[in-house]
Amino acid sequence: MAANRRPTLADVAREVGVSAKTVSRVLNEDGPASAHTRQQVLAAVAKLGFQPNLMARNIRVGGPDTTIGLVIPDLANPFFGAVARSIEDTVRDRGLTLLMGSSADDPDRERALTDTFLARRISILMVAPAVDATHSHLKTHRTAGLPVVFLDRPGAGLATDSVVSSNRAGAHDGVAHLISHGHRRIGFIGDLPTKLYTRRERLAGYRTALEEAGLPHDRSLVTNAHDQHGASTATSQLLSLPDPPTALFAGNNLIALGIVTELARSGRKDIAVVAFDDIALAEALEPALTVVAQDPEEIGRAAAATALARLDGDRSRARTITVPTRLIVRGSGEQPAPAIAGGMTGAAVAQPQNELHRAAVDTPPQRT
Repeated sequence: MAANRRPTLADVAREVGVSAKTVSRVLNEDGPASAHTRQQVLAAVAKLGFQPNLMARNIRVGGPDTTIGLVIPDLANPFFGAVARSIEDTVRDRGLTLLMGSSADDPDRERALTDTFLARRISILMVAPAVDATHSHLKTHRTAGLPVVFLDRPGAGLATDSVVSSNRAGAHDGVAHLISHGHRRIGFIGDLPTKLYTRRERLAGYRTALEEAGLPHDRSLVTNAHDQHGASTATSQLLSLPDPPTALFAGNNLIALGIVTELARSGRKDIAVVAFDDIALAEALEPALTVVAQDPEEIGRAAAATALARLDGDRSRARTITVPTRLIVRGSGEQPAPAIAGGMTGAAVAQPQNELHRAAVDTPPQRT
């Protein structure tokens, strides 16, 4: 056998001096073989380092692979890393292996990845959909019994299970928290593209909090960024307005990093900040970062549990599971607004404060 190629079933058979069919029967435990032959085959497998082609076997016998295909927008985003880890932890006892790929929020790349996973005859497909992606091509697979679960964002063109965060309610609670500390002009830096489901939902929560407090929606205070550098630039632009915001709401964790970087660079400690989603070392910042924390571990666990139930025969109607967020108070969101001529009316402050009494506010500065 050449040293630069992987050993094959035929190589094992040749090593033992039996047919390839006999080796296959031993490895798949699907036919008679003497104890001596079995021992010889297994010894040859170990000696040659042979790895069975499970994909080829599953296609041959018409069964699914023992893998889960997961498509996410960004492998570098720690949120999706935590989701993936939770999925893996949940399915491990079922003997399933997680395969993961990044769509880079490109619908064509997402389609190519899902097609690759489907060609492997995966047991479960999970997708955090790209903007403008459609999923009607998965209908036949879904009808045939393949569990399909959308994560973080709902899909389009396919009625199937979804697991999302309470984006709108969480953003509302974060902005209401800022209003309760006297802020009337609150900047919103959201993700791109603007059609992104999570961005739209969080902006809706921002606007609702303003409306409930009787505050106007000033479009000049709403901007966008897709990475840390863009968020830093957006922060600088907002603070350069003739009537700048006294507080900022970050639409996601990467935007939060850009905001705090720009505030530190410019020496601004007078701007209150609340971020949607937690970040590493949030407690080490000065002041520590107040966040609306998602629960990626629960999102992953709920998605995996739902998919396993479908794999076990659950044929109930497709459902959307909404995982609650929670406000973690650490300091940055409690910076008081500077005194304003005429002051803020009691009505403008009272209603968001009442809303906060109904929100789950966690004070321990720890990531969960």
